[in-house]
Amino acid sequence: MEWALAIAYLAAGIGAGLVTIGAGIGIGKMAASAVEGTARQPEAGNDIRTTMIIAAAMLEGIALFGIVVTFLLVIK
Repeated sequence: MEWALAIAYLAAGIGAGLVTIGAGIGIGKMAASAVEGTARQPEAGNDIRTTMIIAAAMLEGIALFGIVVTFLLVIK
């Protein structure tokens, strides 16, 4: 039983790390694309920024959900 709990903690740590890395990569690519789009068309900067912020918030919500699920698996 002790090994099962240790493996559950390890799995939760790896899962939370993967979720965090994935969210970081996603937001980084999104921000890079937004900056590139704004550089190409400065007059569309406000629209691009608004769309990026909405998409980033949705991505953060998914990341938070993933981390909550990994920690709930440990408590189970």
